[in-house]
Amino acid sequence: MDVIIDYLDDAVFNKVYPSTWGSSSGLRQFISLYIVTTIFGLLAYYVTAGINYMFFFDIRILENRLILKDQIKLEIKMASFSLPIMAFLSAICFWLEVRGFTQLHSHIASGSAGFFSIILTSIAFLAFTDACIYWIHRCLHHPFFYTRLHKDHHKWKVTTPWASHAFHPLDGFLQSLPYHLYIFIFPMNKFQYLILFGLVNIWTVSIHDGLYKVPDVLKPVINGSAHHTDHHKYFRVNYGQYFTLWDRIGGTFKNPDGFQEGKQG
Repeated sequence: MDVIIDYLDDAVFNKVYPSTWGSSSGLRQFISLYIVTTIFGLLAYYVTAGINYMFFFDIRILENRLILKDQIKLEIKMASFSLPIMAFLSAICFWLEVRGFTQLHSHIASGSAGFFSIILTSIAFLAFTDACIYWIHRCLHHPFFYTRLHKDHHKWKVTTPWASHAFHPLDGFLQSLPYHLYIFIFPMNKFQYLILFGLVNIWTVSIHDGLYKVPDVLKPVINGSAHHTDHHKYFRVNYGQYFTLWDRIGGTFKNPDGFQEGKQG
């Protein structure tokens, strides 16, 4: 995020903040990060979910008897309320990043070494966050946390792309925490991190869109929309984010109903 803040300081913030308030001020940095995280978070949600809804979502799903009245409006309302709060909590993590407490770096080795480094760290990032999110998500289904936090998201028994960020704000932040935690533990290129963080948003939307088109060879491995649809339907299965590995290890894997012949959600 320091790359984005440095750019916006030159383009916008230096013209807005008092000249006596230097760009290295911790408070100024946090305010800037909160503004940026809120705006980009809302835009990413509206744009990504909007594109998915217009071009990929099958609107016949809205005829399902489990769809709530005005559900899309309710999903957007919840997400629009929660995202600025999630952004505040995320901005704390980004502030620590900007202040140099993480292992982010700007170095990329030349040639094939740099290419393989990017590939390996991307795989490590996905593996680490997938494992963490599985256990966080599973813990959120414990009755104590479910009734207080996660139940809000499960009111959408049949989801649309707009449900992707329609969480209780603390629930949403807890499930995003592994993305922040990774860079405190492991080194990663800062540009690579920004790209992966953005792609996470797209994936989160995609697993709520009811589109089950996964290549047959990947169906046993990828935790896609069909798996997450069954998670909302049955509650205690398919907690994973990207892969089915931890559901298989944890005994919570269910082969999706949507993969059965002739069934499309």
